[in-house]
Amino acid sequence: MKAANAFLDAAQTQSVWIAETLRKLVLVESPSDNKPAVDEAVQLTASLAEAIGGRVKLHKQKQFGDILEARFGAARSSRKPILLLGHLDTVWPLGTLRTMPWRREEGRFFGPGVFDMKAGVTMALAAIRMLGELGVSRAGSSASALTLLLNSDEEMGSPVSRPITERLALRSEAVLVLEPAQGLACKTARKGVGEYRLHVTGVAAHSGGDFERGHSAILELARLLQTVAGFTDPRVGRTVNPGVISGGTRSNVVAEHATAEVDVRIAKASDAAKVEKLFRGLRCADPKCKLEIAGGLNRPPMERKRGTVRLYKQARGLAAEIGFTLEEAATGGGSDGNFTAALGVPTLDGLGAVGEGAHAAHESVLIEHLVPRTALLAALLATL
Repeated sequence: MKAANAFLDAAQTQSVWIAETLRKLVLVESPSDNKPAVDEAVQLTASLAEAIGGRVKLHKQKQFGDILEARFGAARSSRKPILLLGHLDTVWPLGTLRTMPWRREEGRFFGPGVFDMKAGVTMALAAIRMLGELGVSRAGSSASALTLLLNSDEEMGSPVSRPITERLALRSEAVLVLEPAQGLACKTARKGVGEYRLHVTGVAAHSGGDFERGHSAILELARLLQTVAGFTDPRVGRTVNPGVISGGTRSNVVAEHATAEVDVRIAKASDAAKVEKLFRGLRCADPKCKLEIAGGLNRPPMERKRGTVRLYKQARGLAAEIGFTLEEAATGGGSDGNFTAALGVPTLDGLGAVGEGAHAAHESVLIEHLVPRTALLAALLATL
């Protein structure tokens, strides 16, 4: 096994390849809701994986983009593989490149999806490529035993990829998630994510000539949302946010229908049942109104547990040898790493690029961090 700082020199030789590969990926726009577009990004990445020795399998999908699984090393290994986890879909619609073109400016690469998370995908490919060129395998193993899984529906909540992610995670020794860093830190905890939809049906009436006969769904929903807002509890890391509301038809009609979409974040899996009970316990104050509740929690929290802490400590030590400090952070956002961590598989997240502007017009990555963090990823793969 090479010393960790030796990987920095090796990663430096990949810098041109990293820049060119990232440019290629960003130039293939891949919005989650456009299957042909995402599939084009999948095909490009599959060819890149095959070029560095990957055995590619595409999990074909009808509605969403295909899912890319690439295995590296011997077909059979005495050890469970390490799972490298990421996604190729972005939030940006086709044509965004016209207003957010790929460019290098002031030490950054810009473009739709560059930070979230095509740079992380590129870093993973570069790290695997580097290990192959160095002839380095995982510690104690004659085979690299690595699996790269890139999903195409993560920005939509991973409705079709989740079972694949969970199945591969359960067969893996650990999961390294290629999502962007939190500042300069990796992520050892993420909140669980849910969405509830409240729909109130009232009784419509003319607001001038027949006001007394009406029972407003809007007013009833407003009362309910006051209760819902009270579900937030910072002491347990729970936030509840009514983010979208709609209702009514005209100002002179007592509203028959009103709807709210409510975002929920929880820090502990043990809080899930409490949240469900709170929402299912909601009742209309006006007996003439009816409440329907749909939705629930769709991503369990990634809690800071022993396996994740072990991975973090190993990464922190390797980063120090390479020459930088790796801190840890918790975040309210979710990723596919939430699923793997909830299964009890050691998971370390935020091992991708350093930058800013995920889902924003100034999305960019800091070029200076690409090489050292790729070196860290390679060192982790070689030592786990």
